[in-house]
Amino acid sequence: MVSSGHSAREIAVKIVADAYAWIELFAGTRKGELAKSIMEEAESVITPDTVLAEVGRKYIREAIDDETTRQRISTILEASEPAYIDDGIAVEAAKAYLQLEKMSKDAGLKKPSLFDALVLAVAKKSDGKVLTGDEHFEGLPETIWMNIF
Repeated sequence: MVSSGHSAREIAVKIVADAYAWIELFAGTRKGELAKSIMEEAESVITPDTVLAEVGRKYIREAIDDETTRQRISTILEASEPAYIDDGIAVEAAKAYLQLEKMSKDAGLKKPSLFDALVLAVAKKSDGKVLTGDEHFEGLPETIWMNIF
């Protein structure tokens, strides 16, 4: 379930898919099934272009072959609308990074990545919600937290 108990359609019509959501979906986990369900209910799914690199990095680091990695990235591009970094996203990402950095420090977490800030920036600029289970996003109003009860 989504932690608030509402469907994606009730929470937001635009879903910004984080690498966490895509990786869980490809792994076929219960969280991945939840991510798929939420994405299917959404009016639109947006994937920041940086998420493609994050997904690629994870699979290459895990010694997944290039062809499989490319196929998964192609699936993301077919199933969602890519969001590219422009001047507005770049400025919003700088602000988002400072926000995430402070929240992480207060929560005793490691520093967020710039990738995280870019995902949050795309959500803010598109009036969407980040679909994730990444602890750096927990509690943000722009987040649909992937939580299995």
